[in-house]
Amino acid sequence: MDLLNTLVDKGLRRELPTREEALAVLATSDDDLLDVVAAAGKVRRQWFGRRVKLNYLVNLKSGLCPEDCSYCSQRLGSKAGILKYTWLKPDEASKAAAAGVAGGAKRVCLVASGRGPTDRDVDRVSKTIEAIKEEHEGVEVCACLGLLSDGQADRLREAGADAYNHNLNTSEETYGAITTTHTYADRVETVQQAQAAGLSACSGLIAGMGESDKDLVDVVFALRDLDPDSVPVNFLIPFEGTPLAKEWNLTPQRCLRILAMVRFVCPDVEVRLAGGREVHLRSMQPLALHLVNSIFLGDYLTSEGQAGQADLDMIADAGFEVEGAGTTTLPRHRADALTGGGCGSREEPGATGCGAQETSGASAATGCGPHGGGGCGPCSGHAAVGGGGESGPAAATETAGPARTDLVAVRRRGAGTDLAPNA
Repeated sequence: MDLLNTLVDKGLRRELPTREEALAVLATSDDDLLDVVAAAGKVRRQWFGRRVKLNYLVNLKSGLCPEDCSYCSQRLGSKAGILKYTWLKPDEASKAAAAGVAGGAKRVCLVASGRGPTDRDVDRVSKTIEAIKEEHEGVEVCACLGLLSDGQADRLREAGADAYNHNLNTSEETYGAITTTHTYADRVETVQQAQAAGLSACSGLIAGMGESDKDLVDVVFALRDLDPDSVPVNFLIPFEGTPLAKEWNLTPQRCLRILAMVRFVCPDVEVRLAGGREVHLRSMQPLALHLVNSIFLGDYLTSEGQAGQADLDMIADAGFEVEGAGTTTLPRHRADALTGGGCGSREEPGATGCGAQETSGASAATGCGPHGGGGCGPCSGHAAVGGGGESGPAAATETAGPARTDLVAVRRRGAGTDLAPNA
């Protein structure tokens, strides 16, 4: 297919496809799906080899959010039966993080619901970051706390944070249909504040909210312009008790096409498969590993994921390997740009960063991304619980399968509970 050959060539050169080409990926038929996955897989392997980065979410404060994001189970007025608790103490958060690190997670994503942190909240999170770093040398920490005020990103960076997640979620044109308590521009500004402070930016999207193909392409191109290091792709989990509870618009095939489109538009960026993968990809999750180079391990913010061991088995069975702690995730040109290093900007296939020792035998990227990344992504950037407007943007034309409410399970273990986490 000429389209796919063109997109592969552009991806290997880090050249931006046209909007028409991105739309054409979303419009491909099921008969061509494996060809689409194979083509995007070539781009994924060029920049990240066969490595899969593991990320682990710790929900520092669950529920109790004043924002009205329609996709979110923690939103104002949500009737979803989720866990609700206020701030975890630093030692409690560090203990929760330890489970993910023990399971192979390279990055811990600290998420708190709410519009944005107060200065006291930043102090709390700073102490939590210090506790985690003291316990786990070398682990990356990403914060996801909502909209930032002046100076807060710098304070998080000084405390040891490596990254900050704040998702755009959907296109600017349709954003007002999702949330009325803050704006799309507010989100963009927060990502830019994180970048200005020297934090690795993590920002992604949520699919399945009834958006059109144009909306998806618009938000992914906006992310490309914003240039985060990590792009989490979330698929809406339609929680009962939220405005989007009946939005079951996705099929496994559509999810794979969306992931392929993101990879073509963001070839050298960490693309993270985030919230909703178990619900919407189901038995086709292993195919997605040919498109993404990062996933969340275990549970999400308010929903349960598949067992952590099942994630590890899936990665191994599909012929991939977990990215080691000593491996630089981002390709060299991106890693150098982030650190200000001077190793040069030319990227060689399989390069692993500025003088980094490659310990896992492949190549890679960084980022968080709620929810379920990275982005990590809570109320002010949620990922594990996708979202759209009260009435929803223009609906996609693809016919989805029956609602699989049996796959939506509220998290009852891990952070904020007395039960062991799933990692």
